[in-house]
Amino acid sequence: MSSAYGNRRLPARLDLIDRKILSALRDNARLTNNELAERVGLSPSPCWTRVKRLEADGIIDHYTAVIDQAAIGLGDVAFIEITLQHHDERVLEQFGEALARIPEVLEAHLVTGEYDYLVKVAVAGTADYERFLRERLYRIEGIRSSRTTFSLRALKRNISVDPLGIG
Repeated sequence: MSSAYGNRRLPARLDLIDRKILSALRDNARLTNNELAERVGLSPSPCWTRVKRLEADGIIDHYTAVIDQAAIGLGDVAFIEITLQHHDERVLEQFGEALARIPEVLEAHLVTGEYDYLVKVAVAGTADYERFLRERLYRIEGIRSSRTTFSLRALKRNISVDPLGIG
């Protein structure tokens, strides 16, 4: 099925069981199929089939471990607003690829508004942030300006939305 977003296939509407599966896996992706089936009120075989369909449809993108950044010495988070000198497709692509290769970059978004990118980075403090700027970020060609805001503390932090809480 084609959409306004290209040739991406749109998934069938998620029913309550699908949303329960997604919510349970969002909270704990290490659940066994039997544990998941019990939580969502299915027998194991149809539960397994639904999970595989959610994976195949791209609704479940991947599974990951969430690392406590402070526990590995990167306790500070900074948000950087970046404006580029030029905005042609080649520059945007190269800049995005360069950001993706930097380990401290947690998220990078091309945005609308006064600046071009909003980038979230994890650092060990202000000295480490200065090192990050000099040795990583400012070595990427094409940056006209940047402005940084440090997070004092996270009030909410999720990797993805809870499908039981929407709609």
